[in-house]
Amino acid sequence: MILNLFSSRPDHPLGDAKEFKRVLAELPLDNSFKAVDELYGWFESLQSADDFRVDHFFDVVRQLDEAAQPHIRRLSRDYLYSPRLSKSEERRLWSMCYNYWGEVSSLYARCIERARLNPKDKGSEALKPSLPLAATRLMAARATQLKWVEYRYGPIGEDLWRGLGQPYLAAEAAGYSQKSVQLYPSQTGLTSVTEQYLQSLVFYSSSMDSLMPLEIELADRLIAHFQPGFVFSDNCLPESVYWVDAAGGSPPARLARKPDQRLSSLRFFSPGSAPQALNELMRSVERGQLPAELNLGGEYLAKAVLPVLRHLALYWAPEPPQREHRRHAVKTRIAVLQGFDDSFTVFAGDVARLGKERTAKSWVVENVSLGGFGAGVDDLCGDWLKIGTLLSMQPEGGENWVLGVVRRYNKDSDAHARVGIQALSRQAQSVELRPRTSGFSATGAIPGIWLREGNAPGEARVVLPSSSFDLRENMEFAHDGRRYLLTPVELEEVGSHFEIGRYREHISE
Repeated sequence: MILNLFSSRPDHPLGDAKEFKRVLAELPLDNSFKAVDELYGWFESLQSADDFRVDHFFDVVRQLDEAAQPHIRRLSRDYLYSPRLSKSEERRLWSMCYNYWGEVSSLYARCIERARLNPKDKGSEALKPSLPLAATRLMAARATQLKWVEYRYGPIGEDLWRGLGQPYLAAEAAGYSQKSVQLYPSQTGLTSVTEQYLQSLVFYSSSMDSLMPLEIELADRLIAHFQPGFVFSDNCLPESVYWVDAAGGSPPARLARKPDQRLSSLRFFSPGSAPQALNELMRSVERGQLPAELNLGGEYLAKAVLPVLRHLALYWAPEPPQREHRRHAVKTRIAVLQGFDDSFTVFAGDVARLGKERTAKSWVVENVSLGGFGAGVDDLCGDWLKIGTLLSMQPEGGENWVLGVVRRYNKDSDAHARVGIQALSRQAQSVELRPRTSGFSATGAIPGIWLREGNAPGEARVVLPSSSFDLRENMEFAHDGRRYLLTPVELEEVGSHFEIGRYREHISE
């Protein structure tokens, strides 16, 4: 409802009903960034507006927030789906969306706090029926901020965890934490303060640091879908897996590390029946079927959803995923080259790699195992480092190069990150692949990096440039006087500008 009464009109442009209506009507429909920027400016101006009656203040914030929703969704889609955003444009979109949710959450918090401090005030009495909506939108906004931090693999500070936990406890004390509301008019279904808090806890506990941003968005949607199966309690139940101190500034932790003391603000949760439901969905998706009731916010192919389902299944299991190989703490440096082209050159031979070695970056390895490395990165200039980046690495003082891929990525700050790197091969070899029908002529060659260990008997895996694998096309190459015929089996992985094909291998002299 557009504001129609002000017993004493506030000294603010939006305190005038006609002006407020004009502001909403004149938001640009064809420029979402400008629309959100204008609304953000109004939010900033409201932070210092003290003469609104609290229920009127909430009504202004609510309607501005609702007007922003189609635009903020469009900016989010641009961020996630645009294939070649520049670094500056990516940062511009990220900052606008992250800051929007922070600003609107603080305004909803202000409404709730004003009503709490003056419960007998006429405006506070009028706001009471809307407090569940205000608190749920506050929680949803801060949960969305958490997701935007994860999009950039950044550190999640104590302020954000307190900003989620303390409003939840306040809503619980006020008796409306489980009151179901429709979050926005354009959204179907109901939610509550408790559900939004649990969403953020499950989201964080599902280890987003090994997913790409679009996969993080899909994981968030899937968590919302399966959330009714989770068990959330203020008691530690036999099946509880995680705990959190809602009043503290720490993230949820597995019960392998128990709370130091029993506090009233402790909450416990477990996947409950969600893993069973997830496994049923996974079987459907493996058959190429996506149920119509599954709301993923867009149209997705089954092959895009399946890896995210498998990831969630791993982290919702009763036992946490175990590392395949024991890690050993070390402090040494590695030379690093990135991308398919540089890696192909590195594994093509001594002469080819000489020029590339001089351009390699230097990272500090912090731990090592048979499966790979954990490294610290101090120079984050550029936007090439991400989950799924192909790397060629040479340990300091060594001669051998290792082919690997970034599996985990956590930013401690804008200048430093920690990465987890899986070693794909310590015996890689660059080869030129040709379609079987082409023979060994000079045309039609496809560069490939042959992974010479870790294969099933009679099989070979080859790293290829993006969109090179064809299930209908046999390939062949020559090496050390032998001819290798490769019959496609499956596309094993799609990474950042590369893919890995698995083949049956036939060798002839």
